[in-house]
Amino acid sequence: MDVDDSRPFGAHLRMSWWKPLVVVLVPPLVLLVLQILGYQLAGVLEGSDNPLAPTMTPLKFLAVNLATIATGVLAILLLARLARVPWRSLISSPRPFDARRLRRYLLSAALLVAAGIGVVAVVAPDSPGWIAFGVSGTTIVMLVVILLTTPLQAIGEELMFRSAALPAAASWLRAVRPALILGLVVSSLAFAVLHGSSDPWLLGYYAFLSAATGLMAIVSNGIEAPVAFHVANNVLFTTVNTLMSDGAPFAIDRSTDTGDAAVLILGAVNIAMLVLVWLRERRIRATRTVAGGRSGEHGLEHSRDR
Repeated sequence: MDVDDSRPFGAHLRMSWWKPLVVVLVPPLVLLVLQILGYQLAGVLEGSDNPLAPTMTPLKFLAVNLATIATGVLAILLLARLARVPWRSLISSPRPFDARRLRRYLLSAALLVAAGIGVVAVVAPDSPGWIAFGVSGTTIVMLVVILLTTPLQAIGEELMFRSAALPAAASWLRAVRPALILGLVVSSLAFAVLHGSSDPWLLGYYAFLSAATGLMAIVSNGIEAPVAFHVANNVLFTTVNTLMSDGAPFAIDRSTDTGDAAVLILGAVNIAMLVLVWLRERRIRATRTVAGGRSGEHGLEHSRDR
């Protein structure tokens, strides 16, 4: 196996130079193909003349989400095979996966994202493209699709970019800090490019979001925190976008001039979550250090008694 448990998550793999290229390039291409095929199938079922239009119908949204989780699973299986490591080491390392961590971070992330949405609604209500509150049959179906599959979509992106692309790119370098920086840069740029925005504000936000969630994974030695944040962000925002589309499908438009300074508010939410993760993980490490010291003292006393 090529897992180095002495190194932090994200810089814990060793591979031949060409293998990271496969991990970084192949999954995004697979996702792109699956999404196009999904859009075309949805267009046939809906009788649409332009299935690639930015309007997000429930079937198109479902196709995107299923394609993303499928590609995320493919990404970690591909990396596990190429690096000859257990797939669980790509979820968290050196510690095991922690469901309690995930639940706690999910609650914190939901509160932070909800606060961010509230600030956007007050400061820049026109920025997200909200029209008016409205509920229709389409709205209900869309909400069901969001609740059932958007968490899977968020997990899929985290598997692709934090579990696979980050450690794969970092394996090109041996020194820990340069390796982590390289992994963050490569995975963040890949994440931003995959979202296909020609607007500099949105492109920069996607890169920043990816870097922030990557740092969460590095700080916590696993993807529970970034998954929690990504799930909360995507579920809450798509829910609000759906409810504020006046009963019609909402559109995802990432063309030039669609982003504005309101993304700074969202960036602040990312920073707040990153700081929260850093503080909590530092507290966990401090608690374990104290507990380990007490255990050692008890062991020494026991040996003296003998």
